[in-house]
Amino acid sequence: MDSKKLTQLVVDALEDIKGIDIKVFDVQDKTTITDVMVVASGNSNRQVKALVDSVVVKCKENQMRPLGLEGTDAGEWALIDLGDVVVHVMQPAVRDFYNIEKLWGDESPGSSVSHEADQSNQEADHSS
Repeated sequence: MDSKKLTQLVVDALEDIKGIDIKVFDVQDKTTITDVMVVASGNSNRQVKALVDSVVVKCKENQMRPLGLEGTDAGEWALIDLGDVVVHVMQPAVRDFYNIEKLWGDESPGSSVSHEADQSNQEADHSS
């Protein structure tokens, strides 16, 4: 299954269990470990576990087995490694604390948006 279809399958599975603030990041230009990162929240350890279970079940129904599962026991931060797609499901406090969106999103050090903003600031500094 290609990463685009797999990403949609993951998002659908998270939405089925009312995942909160689902974000999808294309990280192909930032890392070689995966193509896409999906981040979502669940309000309790029970919901985090249910979100993970939903993703795993949908993947298995589509003949896609996770390469790894981490953090499902505690239910604060769980990770599902699907190869081309890595899924992080966290409780809101954990998500706020680690802020992985900043690491992998548009504000990350390797992103073109951040780089362009830095160049604009440098050019403004040199012109004054």
